[in-house]
Amino acid sequence: MQARCRKPEGTLITDSDYTAGMPAAGSPVDRIANAAVTVVPLVLIAVAIQQSWGGLLVWQDVLVFFATLIPFGFGITVGFHRLFTHRSFKTSRPMRFLWAVLGSMALEGPVIEWVAYHRRHHRFSDCEGDPHSPHGHGSGLLGALRGLFHAHVGWVLFSDESAEEERYAPDLLADPVVRFVDRTFLLWAVAGLALPFGLGVALTGSVFGGLMGLLWGGAVRIFFLHHITFCVNSLCHFFGRRSFATTDHSRNLAWLAPFTFGEAWHNNHHAFPTSARHGLGRAELDPSAALIAAMERLGLAWDVVRIRPERLAAKAVGGAQ
Repeated sequence: MQARCRKPEGTLITDSDYTAGMPAAGSPVDRIANAAVTVVPLVLIAVAIQQSWGGLLVWQDVLVFFATLIPFGFGITVGFHRLFTHRSFKTSRPMRFLWAVLGSMALEGPVIEWVAYHRRHHRFSDCEGDPHSPHGHGSGLLGALRGLFHAHVGWVLFSDESAEEERYAPDLLADPVVRFVDRTFLLWAVAGLALPFGLGVALTGSVFGGLMGLLWGGAVRIFFLHHITFCVNSLCHFFGRRSFATTDHSRNLAWLAPFTFGEAWHNNHHAFPTSARHGLGRAELDPSAALIAAMERLGLAWDVVRIRPERLAAKAVGGAQ
């Protein structure tokens, strides 16, 4: 069991309340759906590998992969995470709708449920109540492996805990734009699969090309996005360096940061959850923060949360650990 280190209730958004995570299964139907979305792409990865080794991979497939990976990935990191969970910036109703839709098309679950689990993780980070901590699952190598599996994918497949949306996301339940996208999640999930199929057909002029687009922009893209999210939950609470003092085991994992759109500066994020920028050092690449800054310059984002140098200095651990 994890330590009983319950943290104070606090308000919806504070610097110690609320990270990336796919919602766990709360009902048998949810568990089946989560298992299907997690396991089926894994099976289809074998088809993609065979296709690549057999010389059947073409540039159109690669284009479809990135054409879906990038906007849907930002839908999670900029939309679900920094906008809806932590309110790191403000934007217009049409942009809130767009970010909610893009995040939903990533197939990591409905927006309000995602946010509720995410805030809960921050509230109980690495303590009893955290839905996906890798800690507290036994001692030694076996305990570590068991914990990493739980944090990475086990909690998605086997947890019965509910998201408690009324408790952790009342602001989003009261938002008609976000609530509409949440209630129509299935529509956006299907659209997230129809898009790569349509792109494949458009680029190749054949149904076969559409199916290959669905393979690379559907199954492979889902597999990749899911597992970079899972890596933040698991690896970034176990490996890496600590730049700031926090009450949990969050760590920065530099090599993972480009693949996670900047989310792997995880110790930085847990130290300052509301910050729009997670890469707080000069050399810490954070594409999601760069996109938010570009939106700000275009007048599409405002009230962007930035952390003052004196606050950074106050929490710095001295030498990275």
